[in-house]
Amino acid sequence: MSERLSDVAVRIESVRQLSAVVAAMQGIAAAHSREARGQLAGVQSYARTIATAIGQALAYQPAGAQAAPGPSPAGRHAVVAICAEQGFAGLFNERVLDAAERLVAAAPEPVQLLLVGDRGLMAAGTRRLAVAWSAPMMAHVGQATALANQIVEELYRRIDREGVSRISVVHAVPGSTQGVDVRETVLLPFDFARFPPARHAAQPLITLQPDVLLARLAEEYVFAELCEAVTLSFAAENEARLRAMVTAKSNVTRTLADLTAKSRRLRQEEITSEILELAGGQNARS
Repeated sequence: MSERLSDVAVRIESVRQLSAVVAAMQGIAAAHSREARGQLAGVQSYARTIATAIGQALAYQPAGAQAAPGPSPAGRHAVVAICAEQGFAGLFNERVLDAAERLVAAAPEPVQLLLVGDRGLMAAGTRRLAVAWSAPMMAHVGQATALANQIVEELYRRIDREGVSRISVVHAVPGSTQGVDVRETVLLPFDFARFPPARHAAQPLITLQPDVLLARLAEEYVFAELCEAVTLSFAAENEARLRAMVTAKSNVTRTLADLTAKSRRLRQEEITSEILELAGGQNARS
């Protein structure tokens, strides 16, 4: 026999252990995706509240006046690519980096690539992409605000010290049943035209100058957009991992079935060989 029954038995046990690991990873990915989707409604509600406040503040601006000063249109471009922290997520990082590379190639001005996610950083190194800054992706959805704060602080540091005037965020979104859908969000220059001025009989009482209020609300809205981006990306990453684990589970089940069939065949061959040996020994004694 080319393969021993004991060797197949060892492989069967190994595959069963692997099946348990895959099932555990599948369950964790499903739970993380569900938690992220549950958190998303609150993040989006927060962004809508800030958007309403911006519309109300815009109503204080004189007709024809610029809403609020922003970074100069001429300057550096920063692209934030939100990738995965852990592996077994299929082509998740590749699709996000594909979109980031397209932005870098199309930009007429110098581009700084800021990357979130250690697995994405490894993939960027394989592509020989120059990464100006990186940070780990969050491990659970409760860390979304802390991660968004970390990104915001780095972005404003680059605005103040390095002349960054345009900021784009590239991240995956959940919902795809096959591949990975990627979205680009432009954070700066801030587009106040997205927020129609509120028209109410009684405007809210404000204690800040309208320009100052708008600038602070714009900063808060950028933070809300980053919170939404990392939450969406986290949900999409775990959906991609869930799909990968479903495929892995199917492969493990098929491998286990093949090994079980092989074990039965080898066992039968072993029994047949033993019977033939016994029969041969009996004939020799006769």
